[in-house]
Amino acid sequence: MRRERGVKPNEEDNFDFFSSESLITQFNQLTVGVKLAAFVIGIIALVVAGIGIMNIMLVSVTERTKEIGIRKSLGAKPRHILSQFLLEAVVLCNLGGIFGVLVGFGLGNVVTLFTSFEIEVPVHWAFIGLAFCSAVGIAFGLLPAIRASRLNPIDALRYE
Repeated sequence: MRRERGVKPNEEDNFDFFSSESLITQFNQLTVGVKLAAFVIGIIALVVAGIGIMNIMLVSVTERTKEIGIRKSLGAKPRHILSQFLLEAVVLCNLGGIFGVLVGFGLGNVVTLFTSFEIEVPVHWAFIGLAFCSAVGIAFGLLPAIRASRLNPIDALRYE
């Protein structure tokens, strides 16, 4: 190439070579920012969803105060109340997670119909996503569950 382009031995090259490996490396460097942005957006979405779950569960505790008082007066232990509300929060989060996974798989299949791309979504990612949903349900459902489990039965029964 140097002889073809007339580059003298003491001069720098005025050409570059591009191989598939260099293009792959360049593409991977460009997608790091996109991956990082997607991760940050995902974390923000999980926090917002968690706050929504917490609000729903706090309203549920408030609306069911009398029920909690009746259960406690009949002998329900605080851990039973706590586990009930935590389970409700986890189920609520996982229902949303299952919906999201189904929409994701559906959109992936729609993309394959209209393009020549073969999209392969690893199934274990769906399970990891559902595990994150459970973690969000536990993390943001804990405060309402603790409040429900600490209610005094007499005050709960008087609540209007």
